Amino acid sequence: MQKRVLIVEDEPAIRDMVAFALAKAGLQAVHAADAREAEHAIVDQLPDLILLDWMLPGQSGLELARRLRRQELTREVPIIMLTARGEEGDRVSGLESGVDDYVVKPFSTRELVARIKAVIRRTQPEDEEGVVELGGLRIDGPAHRVFAGETPIHIGPTEYRLLYFFLTHPERVYSRGQLLDHVWGGNVYVEERTVDVHIRRLRKTLEPHGLEVMVQTVRGAGYRFSTALDG
Repeated sequence: MQKRVLIVEDEPAIRDMVAFALAKAGLQAVHAADAREAEHAIVDQLPDLILLDWMLPGQSGLELARRLRRQELTREVPIIMLTARGEEGDRVSGLESGVDDYVVKPFSTRELVARIKAVIRRTQPEDEEGVVELGGLRIDGPAHRVFAGETPIHIGPTEYRLLYFFLTHPERVYSRGQLLDHVWGGNVYVEERTVDVHIRRLRKTLEPHGLEVMVQTVRGAGYRFSTALDG
């Protein structure tokens, strides 16, 4: 089935350029010029990915991303932030708002399409089957759901992939680079700092259930998922 990408960008020339590139890549493009149009498009049909410009009229893309992450309907839809803001602090702010990747203008459409496909691939995996349980956490692969005991956990798409990897590879230390290879699929565009941001988001997701302590930092080495809480 053709993947549907919602382009939220107030500059028509950029929207048209991206839509043309997506069509050539076999992806369906839907247009929105601001947050209100984006929300109408989402209600009409949920996209497989949202390409979101940071600077939008009325409400910023950053604010929209945060709101989408709070809503049940859009909580797990992957988001790529498209922006001219390239400073590290801005990139971290974007990632911490819930976006899954970050593309800085000017960009090549070839690179953008590659990153869109990479994010869709890693956030909509087809190879996760069965049920995985460890330390009070349970992942139902076919249903794409996470539980603490019998309580559902609302989790973002990248954090889901990270948690699934940890649950299926416990008690072993992985460096940031190794986690990028395994969870992000060796995507060369993703910085190692991104791993730290998503680790923090995963811990925050697990914290209300008292399970964040299982995501452990191993100083100078990386991260480990362990039910042994003595470090």
